[in-house]
Amino acid sequence: MERLDEVPALARQAEDAGITALWTSEASHDPFLPLVLAAEHTRRLELGTSIAVAFPRSPMVTAYLAWDLAALSEGRFLLGLGTQVRAHNERRFSVPWGPPVPRLREYVLALRAIWTAWQEGTPLRFEGQHYRHTLMTPFFDPGPLPHPHIPVQLAAVNPALCRLAGEVADGLHVHPFHTVSYIREVILPALREGARRAGRDPAEVPLVTSAFVVTGETPAAVAAARDAVRGELAFYASTRAYRPVLTLHGWEEVGQHLGRLAAAGRWAEMGRLLTDEMLEAFVVVGSYDELPGRLRARRPLIPSVPRERRRSRRPHRLRRPRQVARRPARPRRPTSSSRAPIAAPRTTSRAAAGPAAPCRPSC
Repeated sequence: MERLDEVPALARQAEDAGITALWTSEASHDPFLPLVLAAEHTRRLELGTSIAVAFPRSPMVTAYLAWDLAALSEGRFLLGLGTQVRAHNERRFSVPWGPPVPRLREYVLALRAIWTAWQEGTPLRFEGQHYRHTLMTPFFDPGPLPHPHIPVQLAAVNPALCRLAGEVADGLHVHPFHTVSYIREVILPALREGARRAGRDPAEVPLVTSAFVVTGETPAAVAAARDAVRGELAFYASTRAYRPVLTLHGWEEVGQHLGRLAAAGRWAEMGRLLTDEMLEAFVVVGSYDELPGRLRARRPLIPSVPRERRRSRRPHRLRRPRQVARRPARPRRPTSSSRAPIAAPRTTSRAAAGPAAPCRPSC
């Protein structure tokens, strides 16, 4: 999506295609405004941020945004939050940085305290180390909703944030730069540990998982898209925050090399460092006809419907993704752990499905 006026048609066509949720991200556009338009023009789509960066907004600002979106969408809004990395907080958003886990925990608790005050008409009394909210007069109180529960989902890569999601969140957003092994060996154990600490059932914290999908109508198109996606993966691999994924597979030296190239601005050289083995670990590759089976083979760790990412002046062309989405599959009741992101603030010039964000770190 390049323009806001594209959102209504894109959202309607996604809903008609049988896609169950639309996600936006905080990259080159605000993540909330497109969802206002999508809520106005759809009736069934769940609408979520994947993710909104938490710390640049106070919990009160985010609480108002989420409350109004929940009202407009009649309970279809899901709030996905992430910390972003230190450089973006300090140098892009100009907000101070500190240990993110205790601050994000307090952020979630503050949101829920604010919403409870609005819903139940009780005094607002939240006092923490990072946030204090103790003033809510009737003039500023939006009042109760018929559907007041707003799921709060947290983005996480490292084990500490995964444990936090298990403790306090309604879902965990898995960064698209992941492998099945990383989910099984790092994310899920940490999430379960956090849930146990809080006396929760880990099943209460579903995974919300994006996937890189390389696809096309012909083998030649698939091959071209496969080569193109290397650059995007190399960008993520160069970022220190995502280095644990490489370390698990013994590819840490590649990440360090990519980091040096990125620091030198040598972006065009980076994709060549990704081997075919690395590509296979991160990407689902196949023609449109092959995609349903290959995506189902990774269940339940990735969504079952791909999102086509293609730069176009007419991004509403969902004909082939619609056909893939409607291809017969085993019946399954949709849950928020199986949502396929279908729209991004910016798309790229390839038939490759990726995260609900453009090529930027988002958690």
